[in-house]
Amino acid sequence: MSRLQLLPAALLRPANLYLLLSYAVLSAMPFAGRVLGTPVDAPDSPWHLFGAGLFAWIAAWALCKRPAWFHWALLPAFLALPTELYLITYYGQGISTHHLGVIAETSPSEALEFLGGKAWLLGAAIMAVLLWFGSTWVVAWRSRDFDWNDRSRWVVLAALGACAAVLAYGGKYGVAQAPAASASASASVAATSADQPPALPHWARLPFDLDIFSRSWPFGMSARGVDFYKERIYLAQLNRRSAAFRFGAHQQPGADGPQVVVLVLGESSRFDRWSLNGYGRQTNPLLAKETNLVMLEDVITPVSATRLSVPVIISRKPAMQSLKDGFSEKSMLSAFREAGFKTFWISNQVSFGKFDTPVSVFAKEADDVQFLNLGSFSGASNHDEVLLAPLQRAIADPSQKVLVVLHTLGSHWNYAHRYPKQFDRWQPSLSAIAKPDYTDDRLEPQINNSYDSAILYTDWFLSSVIGMLKESSVPSSLMYVADHGQTLYDKSCRIAFHGHNTQYEFHIPAFVWYSDAYADRFPAKVAQLQRHRKARLSTENMFHTALDMADIRYPGERLAWSFVSPALTRHKRYVDSYGWTDYDDATMRGDCREVIARGKPLKRY
Repeated sequence: MSRLQLLPAALLRPANLYLLLSYAVLSAMPFAGRVLGTPVDAPDSPWHLFGAGLFAWIAAWALCKRPAWFHWALLPAFLALPTELYLITYYGQGISTHHLGVIAETSPSEALEFLGGKAWLLGAAIMAVLLWFGSTWVVAWRSRDFDWNDRSRWVVLAALGACAAVLAYGGKYGVAQAPAASASASASVAATSADQPPALPHWARLPFDLDIFSRSWPFGMSARGVDFYKERIYLAQLNRRSAAFRFGAHQQPGADGPQVVVLVLGESSRFDRWSLNGYGRQTNPLLAKETNLVMLEDVITPVSATRLSVPVIISRKPAMQSLKDGFSEKSMLSAFREAGFKTFWISNQVSFGKFDTPVSVFAKEADDVQFLNLGSFSGASNHDEVLLAPLQRAIADPSQKVLVVLHTLGSHWNYAHRYPKQFDRWQPSLSAIAKPDYTDDRLEPQINNSYDSAILYTDWFLSSVIGMLKESSVPSSLMYVADHGQTLYDKSCRIAFHGHNTQYEFHIPAFVWYSDAYADRFPAKVAQLQRHRKARLSTENMFHTALDMADIRYPGERLAWSFVSPALTRHKRYVDSYGWTDYDDATMRGDCREVIARGKPLKRY
């Protein structure tokens, strides 16, 4: 009896069957969303995914002859599987370069604090996956039933070599267009053929899509890793390339007098927990006394993660490019510098990875950069008041034309660590709990009380900033905008924090305060600010408005996006919810207020 005839019986041996089922589980991950009933942003045809995965398995088996030799290459996929399931279940998407970036930019202490009482689950999952991987490797090493020894392996290797050669040739010399292509395109190909070999014929183009392959499992994980590496290289290149970027920003003669502009970036602050927005508890008693403060009632962020949302606030980066690292332009810091302002970036965010994250790329544009929280998001973290002394020095700077960006910790978890004891207003709170487990239903009152106390402390902090600006005779303005909101186990909603697709995280608090001296210099801008307080805005409006408030002009400016301009025009507001969803044409589902498109969301790119 031939080996081929014996193969089915060999496959039914328990150890071999265990190995094959393990490989099948890994391969089935792209279809997990359909099994779990979760909408997933994925290619239209599952057959494309299946084909890409099958091709990868055949290629690996042919190249290595037996599973034992390629099994170690599967370790990243084994380790990523729990994370993939979590992301599919709660976010409707698998691991992307964005998620790899979050992992790379998160310190171990921050991860442990975020996980809280669930840290042991992570440890248990890692141990279980490692045991699973180790046991399958033992089977792959001991079994010789899967050795590919017959001639068909050499046929497949020859076919793979031919495919690789075709791909390499097409990548280097291009692929000719189909006969229906335009004459100009044909002429272009003909013009280049004299200097180099001819382009690959259109009929020889292989049906290979790298994007679909990257979505397949398990070998597609390697493509995602390569994409992440390319993103890091791209980010570094953008830093070098943008060094020459110029807005051409300037102030008109007569409008370039002394001025102080402060932009406060809030953290995890929720619109409906501000008493200025109608909340029952008095979480904004001090800001409520400010007569020159204009609350913006309808501002959203397109994404609910700091590393993605802040670049949209401080630059012209479009919302639908926010999931991609890097941007070819500089931020408002450089525009203000071009207009003669001295710029400061003063941050109470953690310093881990500050020279590599998408936010810090822009922070480095400032004349003076200070990261003051040298700890972590632990109890030893500084409170936001640590920013006040450097702010005072910046306001008093002899240049008298100053932009200050204050990046706060705001209401980031653990909420009880965000404020001093005297602000622990509502009881019971998390302050008496060393390591609170946010998944514990019994702690829901403490979680909500401490969150409100964190907002109360933010009220005091912002009031203190305004007080400093009032002491200066220089025309001053302050813009506050949160990077994203927060979900807090609302009613039957069983999720918390941010990074989800809920209205609580997209709808953010924002306001503008201006001094009397500013109102005297720019009365028309103040009038438009008052007029547009109820306008439908997004964080995409902030860059254009900040420069317009300072009366900074530049080629290609978009006054239609400035809410202190009479030219303000409403634009579509997209949020990241199972693709790009039109926020103003969506429904809010369930107690989580999940933002759901009425039609099909636009695809993420």
